[in-house]
Amino acid sequence: MKKLFLIIGAPGSGKTTDAELIAAQNAAITHYSTGDMLRGEVASGSALGLEINNYISKGLIVPIKIAIETIVNAIKNAPTDIVIIDGYPRSMEQLSTLDSYMSSDTSLELCSVIEVAVSKETARDRVLGRARGADDNTEVFNNRMTVYTEPLSEIQAFYSAKDLLKVISGEGTIEEIVLEMGSFINSQI
Repeated sequence: MKKLFLIIGAPGSGKTTDAELIAAQNAAITHYSTGDMLRGEVASGSALGLEINNYISKGLIVPIKIAIETIVNAIKNAPTDIVIIDGYPRSMEQLSTLDSYMSSDTSLELCSVIEVAVSKETARDRVLGRARGADDNTEVFNNRMTVYTEPLSEIQAFYSAKDLLKVISGEGTIEEIVLEMGSFINSQI
């Protein structure tokens, strides 16, 4: 059975870096970033990549069918039984679709959803400071923050009701955050 951990957080919360470091420290864990998976498809120049880019370049959510297909394939093909996916779900539609899928597939278990909480100011400073791609500018950042925060309370409530939500502050040092998150994940597997 594949054990799944989802990490959510604002753009710039550090969720991808945290998950990468945890996976690097534990050979039994595979990490995937939905953002990196989608950006990789865009970089490939494929027809799907061009379609994805139409959404990403505007800071919009990629359609559910594309995202779920990407995520489920990654989980099932992961070389380990413990998988961390960051950046998902970002909407109630994504949450509901994944929840329905997980309910019907007994080979997958959602162990926890970890929220890396940061202030809007911290997120903005990190994103605009890194300027990783064309989507790292003020206008797109503001749109991404709105897209992230609008469904957040519903997502939190859904996973809290299932006793699956763990909130970790993303305001500390990378070392502190990775230690707390890694310890939590290890306590759940």
